[in-house]
Amino acid sequence: MRVSIIGTGYVGLVTGTVLSDIGHSVTCLDINEEKIALLQQGKSPIYEPGLDELLEKNIQEHRLAFTTNVTQAFKDAQFIFIAVGTPQGDDGSANLSFIEQAAKDIAMNVTDDCIVIVKSTVPVGTNDRVEQILRENGLPHIQFNVVSNPEFLREGHAIRDTFYGDRIVIGAELDEVSEEVAVLFQPLNIPIVKTNRRSAEMIKYAANAFLAVKISYINQISNLCEKVGADIHSVADGIGMDSRIGRAFLNAGLGYGGSCFPKDTEALSFLAREHDVSMSIVESAIDANHKQRQIFIQKVLHHFDGNVQGKRIAVLGLAFKPNTDDMRDAPSIDIIRTLVHYGAEVTVFDPVVKVTSMLENISITYASSLEQCVEQAEAALLVTEWPEFVHADWSELTSRMKHSTIFDGRYVLHNSQKNIEPKIITHIN
Repeated sequence: MRVSIIGTGYVGLVTGTVLSDIGHSVTCLDINEEKIALLQQGKSPIYEPGLDELLEKNIQEHRLAFTTNVTQAFKDAQFIFIAVGTPQGDDGSANLSFIEQAAKDIAMNVTDDCIVIVKSTVPVGTNDRVEQILRENGLPHIQFNVVSNPEFLREGHAIRDTFYGDRIVIGAELDEVSEEVAVLFQPLNIPIVKTNRRSAEMIKYAANAFLAVKISYINQISNLCEKVGADIHSVADGIGMDSRIGRAFLNAGLGYGGSCFPKDTEALSFLAREHDVSMSIVESAIDANHKQRQIFIQKVLHHFDGNVQGKRIAVLGLAFKPNTDDMRDAPSIDIIRTLVHYGAEVTVFDPVVKVTSMLENISITYASSLEQCVEQAEAALLVTEWPEFVHADWSELTSRMKHSTIFDGRYVLHNSQKNIEPKIITHIN
């Protein structure tokens, strides 16, 4: 089938690449000429394990193409995916300007009937608005059918999640349209949930908010465990064995970040306020997540009796989680800014993120290796649980440090570092 994808960000690029790999002819459209030039060479502008190999393979086999030309992108397309950003506004609402512009571009350039699939995470009712824009701006004889198809990709695992996902949600107003989209995804052999558009839109927000609540809940339990002398790992394992709960997303630490959970919980909370519905559980999760980073920072400050002026502190990890270069709402940003504000000399290292514009006005040193980062440090803060950090030789690393103090913000060193005395590892809880 002939497929077009608007947007070569995280969702659009992974979706387009996988659809081409299962046999469809895919053209990805973006206005960023530099990004398209890079993609045409088979190189991904984002870090995602396995993506470069799939890009190169499907470009060479002529199933995957990239362009900035709207006419070329939409030519003979049977399905057009909208996979553009919906950034968070100051009030928590989702900015839909990119969605609306994509809909106008489709309406003014498509010459044949097609199915428009909204892949972006959007508030309930957005697909209705997309349909309205298409009808108001398109040629009168063209039939547009709009479908909601939210993504459920984990950064760092996106390729696997697309090939082996738990479900594919298709929200359509007509059964025959839903069936056509199901055929598009049929080679993946993944269970399909068919519903209406508004339900599909809500499924995405409800799922992400639930997982965010789960993370914030275990972090608050973790903080209580510290006070009463309980072991958070045992507690998480114990409650996670309950089939009604499950162990996933019960890892205590610095809380959630990235492009989805922060934005989606805020958007759901905004939607609830618009409709005068209490969403206190979600709002509490948002608040708890913000506080979790401050709790960690206060532990560091307390260790130094409130004075980190001139102290060399190593921050290990910038990305919000391993196997990605995504810095959106990463806990490292708040932690580094606060430490620098209090006068600490901060050195940072991340295996993938070598420098970030989010810290361009902050006085920090970027190390080229883990060893260089911890050299003569008075404390090391493990902020992102990269495998390179978890399984490093910490006996050798601590010998390089001025003081062997490790703040394990992800609580992952307790099992991998049996050879280190517990007294030199200070957990978040």
